[in-house]
Amino acid sequence: MIYPDTFEEKIGFHHIRDLLSQQCISDLGKMHIEGIRFSTGREEINRQLEECNEFLQILGSGKPFPGQDYFDLRPELQRIRVKGTFIQPEELISLNISLGTILECKSYIDQAGEGAYPRLQHIASGILVDPGIIRFLRKLLDDKNMIRDNASAELSRIRKELRNKNSGIERKINQAFAAAKKAGYTPDDLEVTIRGGRMVLPVLARNKRKVRGFIHDVSTTGQTVYIEPTEVFDINNEIKDLENSEKREIVKILTAFTDFLRPHLDELLQAYEILGLFDFIRAKARFASITGGIKPGILESCLIDWDEAIHPLLYLSLRERNRNIVPLTIRLDHMQRILVISGPNAGGKSVCLKTAGLLQYMLQCGLLVPMKEGSRAGIFKDIFMDIGDDQSLENDLSTYSSHLSNIRYFVEHATHRTLFLIDEFGTGTEPQLGGAIAEAALEELNNIQAWGVVTTHYANLKLLADNTQGIMNGAMLFDSKKMKPLFRLKTGKPGSSFAFEIARQIGLPEAILQKASQKSGKKQADFDKQLQQLETEKEEVRKEREKYRVSDSFFAELIEKYERLNEALENEREHILNQARMEAGELIRSSNRMIEKTIRDIKEGRAEKEKTQQARKELRAYQKKIQESKTGTPKAKKKKKAVQKPSASDRNFRKGDTVKLIHHNTLGEIIDIRDTSAIVSTGSIRFHIPFMHLEKVTPGKEKPLGMHKKYGSIVDDLNTKLSHFSLDLDLRGMRAEEALAAAGRYIDDALLLSVKEVRIIHGKGDGILRSVVRDMLSQTEGIAGYGDEHVEKGGSGITIVKLK
Repeated sequence: MIYPDTFEEKIGFHHIRDLLSQQCISDLGKMHIEGIRFSTGREEINRQLEECNEFLQILGSGKPFPGQDYFDLRPELQRIRVKGTFIQPEELISLNISLGTILECKSYIDQAGEGAYPRLQHIASGILVDPGIIRFLRKLLDDKNMIRDNASAELSRIRKELRNKNSGIERKINQAFAAAKKAGYTPDDLEVTIRGGRMVLPVLARNKRKVRGFIHDVSTTGQTVYIEPTEVFDINNEIKDLENSEKREIVKILTAFTDFLRPHLDELLQAYEILGLFDFIRAKARFASITGGIKPGILESCLIDWDEAIHPLLYLSLRERNRNIVPLTIRLDHMQRILVISGPNAGGKSVCLKTAGLLQYMLQCGLLVPMKEGSRAGIFKDIFMDIGDDQSLENDLSTYSSHLSNIRYFVEHATHRTLFLIDEFGTGTEPQLGGAIAEAALEELNNIQAWGVVTTHYANLKLLADNTQGIMNGAMLFDSKKMKPLFRLKTGKPGSSFAFEIARQIGLPEAILQKASQKSGKKQADFDKQLQQLETEKEEVRKEREKYRVSDSFFAELIEKYERLNEALENEREHILNQARMEAGELIRSSNRMIEKTIRDIKEGRAEKEKTQQARKELRAYQKKIQESKTGTPKAKKKKKAVQKPSASDRNFRKGDTVKLIHHNTLGEIIDIRDTSAIVSTGSIRFHIPFMHLEKVTPGKEKPLGMHKKYGSIVDDLNTKLSHFSLDLDLRGMRAEEALAAAGRYIDDALLLSVKEVRIIHGKGDGILRSVVRDMLSQTEGIAGYGDEHVEKGGSGITIVKLK
């Protein structure tokens, strides 16, 4: 149930209908737009949303859907149900063209493959056009949609005879005109023309009796008469008879075609209904594409869990003025069903209320709604609204009386599945009494377990929301320093009206404000101001905390990555040394074999004994020397300095201590201490690291050792690169080759720094930069996916890249 009857006008849905109608191709689709109705069935709502979502995918596929010749032949098809009637020639042409469009639509959906667009394929399966109709139409009409000469044997004969007659009459009248012109009977500047469907000669009025024939017309000046010569009069009559015969024959042909068509009228009417339905769904999808509409998760129960929802009409209005809209994040569940929004005038309270009402109504009318993916929405049985001025002179209702009538209706008809929307609850009468009535009514609606969004300035309603289960406060944030609204909803705390600040800004005399402050109580005004400012600062702190949390996580991951890299390099170094030892040992063994052979040769040659012993001694010395060069002598061999992890006594870290990251030889300063970890600063970079990865050092005495000098340099380079890395790359104005090179370097840096998501700004234009960038991304390893930015943040002009 929707209340009141003017709900669509109050919420702005009539403008949505107008915008949808503008997206339609035909009256077929516009009739469906007019027929949009609020639904409470989950299956029906899901079906409509999925149909629209599938068509949205078609619009984004780049392959155009048939979009012309959406003619409505239903009235003509209904007319020819009666026997003896026949389809009009003009309607026959429209039937031929529009049936082609219907079959193209069906072919488009079917060719997408089974399961690509299941909802649309189900609709297309209802198109059952007998192929015999298409064959009959092709037999009747040529490529120019004219009835063919060979549509029947009689028509072929008549048209052949007509051509012969026309050819003969043209020849004769040209001869008559030449003779009259030679005789000077015709004006010099005129030629043979047509009057009353007959070919005639233009003759000067003074010579009209000199030319035999029939006068058909006279010029406006009376100086020229148009005469049909006697010699062509009979032929013209014969042509007229043949033309009448042609019309009668065409009627016979159309009657025969209509008799053939009549048994298939129900299938044809259904096909045109489906054509109108495609136009309707296409219009909804195009509107969703413009406003960023999506299909949220749909629940059978009541729920509002929306992230970054926007009012589509406000979004379009602001976009025309090059302004951005502030999205609404709102959650109503079974624990907190009613939201009481307070805050300054012109701060966005009513916009929040209207956004909630309009999007819920759009959703239950089967329209995709503009909000962030992952949002969820329930289904309400009723939506009630009390907004604006409904005073009626005819019914003797004041503004407040009309509000009370609406509240009475709410209380009498609301259920646990009702969503009510009340703007400026309680206003219009004496504040204390109006506030009391509003509080009692809100308590009753809460007892009914109805759902709602209420805006107010009344303190008693804010207090009720703080102390009552099922009701919660919400505030429209206001920057009291800059004296401007932020248009952002913050739930959990009430907001201030900032009446004094706004009055001072618009120039109300200070004397009046001082008196008002004395009357209202300065403490109350200061309290409201401080409360709102605290909420604003709290939001800023939350954002900073989230930023540091992401940074901590990122650097912890970076350190872990470099520890793995260091371990891999050490393993590789050990492997290389072992391989070198093995090769050296093989070299020695090979040398020994060669030397033994030499000795054997000496023996066999009976060399002197002393020389042989001397040769053996020298060989042993040479072997020892080689072995020592391989393993190192005890003196030359340096002992490896073991890296000791800090013991429990070494872990007495303090703020200001200089520490070294174990395995990285990177120095930093402790700026904060946690239970088992510290916040370490290295230059402009801060990160969170456990004590077990730190070693306390004396500043100035620690020097890099061995290969770790290289690793420290790598970390420094990465820190420098990270500090200058931007999450946006702007390619606009570049040539394709320049953009491709810049994008490649940018993605390489992002992968090196473990960045998870970046934005490449290439603009829309002709789509050349977008195409080359996406071709490059599709061939690059490490890319998890990419797609268009959200529509209000740049849409297809920006590519969001997600990295592994």
